[in-house]
Amino acid sequence: MGKHKIDVEGMTCNHCKAAVETAVKENKEVLSVIATPERDEVEVELTDDGALHDVKQRIYDAGYEVK
Repeated sequence: MGKHKIDVEGMTCNHCKAAVETAVKENKEVLSVIATPERDEVEVELTDDGALHDVKQRIYDAGYEVK
């Protein structure tokens, strides 16, 4: 369980923020998610750190580049 910061390219507006947050929340291990387009960053809190790979894949599948 822990918080992770993920660098994400391509988020430019509140629509991008909402799209990323919605995609990430589909993972049942996610306790909270905050996307910040101004900093190209997504902060996610997980119940199981093993879900981090899936979270990153969901961001990528939503159309954003994960660094």
